[in-house]
Amino acid sequence: MLYHWMMIRILSLAIGIIFFIGSVGQCKELPPRALFVSVIQKPPVLSSRTDIIKLIDYAKQAGIKILFVQIYHGGKAWFPSKIADDSFYKDYLKSLHEDPFSLLIQKAHAQGIEVHAWLNLMSLGGNKDAIFLKKYGTDILTRNQNKKTSLDDFKIDNQYFLEPGDPRVRDDLGKIVKEILLTYPDLDGIQFDYIRYPDVHPHYGYTKINMERFKKVYPLENITENNLIWQNWRRAQVTEVLTKLVSIVRSQRPKMQVSTTGCMPYARAYYEANQDWAFWINSGLIDFVTVMDYATDLKVYERWVKALKEKVKDESKMKLTVGAEKLVLLPQIFEQEFVSCESMSPTCVVFHYGNLFESPAIKDFLITHKKSL
Repeated sequence: MLYHWMMIRILSLAIGIIFFIGSVGQCKELPPRALFVSVIQKPPVLSSRTDIIKLIDYAKQAGIKILFVQIYHGGKAWFPSKIADDSFYKDYLKSLHEDPFSLLIQKAHAQGIEVHAWLNLMSLGGNKDAIFLKKYGTDILTRNQNKKTSLDDFKIDNQYFLEPGDPRVRDDLGKIVKEILLTYPDLDGIQFDYIRYPDVHPHYGYTKINMERFKKVYPLENITENNLIWQNWRRAQVTEVLTKLVSIVRSQRPKMQVSTTGCMPYARAYYEANQDWAFWINSGLIDFVTVMDYATDLKVYERWVKALKEKVKDESKMKLTVGAEKLVLLPQIFEQEFVSCESMSPTCVVFHYGNLFESPAIKDFLITHKKSL
């Protein structure tokens, strides 16, 4: 009797283990998600402890595992800086009595969420008082060949763009990166955005310094937009800026994740913005690219992504973005694109947090869709 009783117990235990394993195998693991957090959004997250905690609480509910937090925009710094205008940082520091970005990192890490510093590099926005301009004048701004009579003549797409081929730009941006690395030792990653030329009527790069450097290497009398050497030169300037910044990060924080944003469609990135981001990931220069697919049509969204399969060797190094900014009034399209994004990408990224307050339907969808998986 004892023998039979023991056999029944063993059999019952075995069946229980099998059912447990089977039920675990049926559980669908939630794909990791990421979220851009802009400092110029409403609410301005870094301005108060309440808004920081609110962000982290929402991220936890929505299954967000990475936050790309903007701390450099328009030549302004939301961290202590001697190179950029850090007046916003100083104001927030006074009201919070502690570094707001450090606080955000601390709160995020407590919930298992990574924080990456998001930096808008080549654009000064519409900031006429940017330290870059006060220090170097308009020579630091990229330009086309049209006559310039005022600062406004240098505006492109309502922004001032720095010249990637100017060594002074590279040096000062490098110093900014060093400041961030020194100030935030617990930072998980750094994402370089606007690492490109302008792509609106893309005939730029004709600054004095950039032209002089080009002619020392290629002594051509006439330079035209159709000249492949000139096109490749501009593309190389963008890659050289990135290479310098990446080398700074790797030398000081070798385990830190380094990434960039990537314009879409890819032809726009390569031929207009002179941004060869497929080469950056294929060569191992960076860890991943956040692909900024802001199509407002699902078929276009998927077509742009599928076209990348011929360009990128390792698709896991691409994190696809859904642009909530352009879909605030089209929540159904956002839902379609987000579902598609999660089926195609190891990490789906939403741009950006502020837009979720403009569209409660999108904000709630990210939570309810998480629960339904």
